[in-house]
Amino acid sequence: MTMYQSDRAKQTITIEGKTYLPDVFLDENSPEFISQSDFHNDLFLFLKDWFSDSPTLKVQTSGSTGISKEMLVEKSRMMQSAQLTCSFLGLKKGDSALLCMSLDYIAGKMVVVRALIAGLDLYPIPPSGNPLKDTDKEFCFAAMIPLQVFNSLQSDTEKKRLSNIKKLIIGGGSIDPQIEEAIKSFPHKVYSTYGMTETLSHIALRQLNGIEASDHYHPFDSVILSISEDNALIIDAPLVSDELLYTNDIVEIYEDKSFRIIGRKDNIINSGGVKIQIEEVEALLKPALNNGFAITSLPDPKFGEIVVLAIEREIDENLISNLLPVYFMPKKIIRVNKIPLTETGKISRVALKQLVLNKSANSQ
Repeated sequence: MTMYQSDRAKQTITIEGKTYLPDVFLDENSPEFISQSDFHNDLFLFLKDWFSDSPTLKVQTSGSTGISKEMLVEKSRMMQSAQLTCSFLGLKKGDSALLCMSLDYIAGKMVVVRALIAGLDLYPIPPSGNPLKDTDKEFCFAAMIPLQVFNSLQSDTEKKRLSNIKKLIIGGGSIDPQIEEAIKSFPHKVYSTYGMTETLSHIALRQLNGIEASDHYHPFDSVILSISEDNALIIDAPLVSDELLYTNDIVEIYEDKSFRIIGRKDNIINSGGVKIQIEEVEALLKPALNNGFAITSLPDPKFGEIVVLAIEREIDENLISNLLPVYFMPKKIIRVNKIPLTETGKISRVALKQLVLNKSANSQ
């Protein structure tokens, strides 16, 4: 019998104040909460999968290091990851937890697993850009993406509700300095998380407010970090993965085992939680624009990053709107004299980013 199977019988889930036994999700009868929304039904389907005899379940990767794919993960490892977070944050039985992220990806799934492990009282709110808009409940724990936090900060009411969350973790994208500045005065601890699907959510956190605020991420005690030959982070997290995990993040590691992210070595733009592959956008534009253009990004307080089209000539924006999906559309088009190239004729991504940053700053 696996760890998961032996522990399953001990698990219950509390949803909006009512506790359910595993059998509820395995028989033909459906709990009443599923009728509240499609998202409540999604939660039911996840729990049905969770309480099944299978020791594994399928998880969709976010695509941050390439094409999104499906992977099988062990439920026992998800439980161990959840235990690490719950212990770090001091979450305890009966604490209220907000579930406001899609259950298609690991971040949302792990909120539910943490509720199972720690006995949290789970409150599902359909994922949106403003998860606190229609609720005045005070939560002990919540996990959000930066876009949800940004939007909540734009309303005095929602900002107050956000500040009342006892333990808030933010993941899924970089956090703009404007967001960090806005939450510095929050009375309760707010953390940025570092991780990926393969680490079953996060393996490190950094505090964003209070006297312990830092730009360093602190890994869990069971995690061992090292740096590859190209200065990218390597993660050894035996509780959640059998293999070493090689990342695309350029980092500095310090004597206290904390680390700071310098940048990424790949070409992904994370705009409002949507991972956009630069080369894919350029391939769609090439038939119409030929040469003399490139895709890059700029930091943005709302979306984290925005897609930027750098081009050597004037163009009709309608020309590209017919070629790209909505989430690929550049939010800025910047004229440049020349797209910077490397000695081998490839686009110099670093030089291009700096060029666009300078032009954007000069135009303001």
